[in-house]
Amino acid sequence: MAIKKIASSQNIYQIKVTLLGTKPPIWRRLLVPASMTLAKLHDVLQTAMGWAGGHMHEFRTADRHFGIPDPEDRSMGMQVENERSIRLSSVLRSAGTKLIYTYDFGDNWEHAVVLERLLPAQLSLDLEYPICIDGKLACPPDDCGGIPGYYELIEALADPEHDRHEEISEWISDGFDPQDFSVENVNRMLSPKRRPGKAAKN
Repeated sequence: MAIKKIASSQNIYQIKVTLLGTKPPIWRRLLVPASMTLAKLHDVLQTAMGWAGGHMHEFRTADRHFGIPDPEDRSMGMQVENERSIRLSSVLRSAGTKLIYTYDFGDNWEHAVVLERLLPAQLSLDLEYPICIDGKLACPPDDCGGIPGYYELIEALADPEHDRHEEISEWISDGFDPQDFSVENVNRMLSPKRRPGKAAKN
């Protein structure tokens, strides 16, 4: 993903992304340009959370839906606004406002995207955006059955006597660790060219 230097006149959003229904919460804290489109935010969220991609998604507020418009949406009485033309600043306008991001309409992974702070870019001219500054826990594997399936997966992996231990262990062949999370790894994936080093928390 291309990194971007931000003009000093533009604001930076500090957002917290939480995967709903997880206990303890799986979350990421990110700094992104306020001018970022929702289409680009989708790419950032996929990388920061750790999703594999390949499934449909949407953003929504209380009364608006954003995504890739489909002619069938109108026939079903739903108006979906094109995420490529909607900037984050036009949806989240003040601290505390929230956007829901849903990934995979089958497993239905819902994320709360909350604007925590508005930061002037000139305070962080040495940083390149987007950047992850904090987070907790690994992202569930794609196609594991949503929240119920994910917690069954964790239970089965931890218990050799579980009926599905062998099946799930073979499916998760890369040694999945639900505790695993690294800010540095996320930032390398956000931008392979990013300089090594830990971002300062804000």
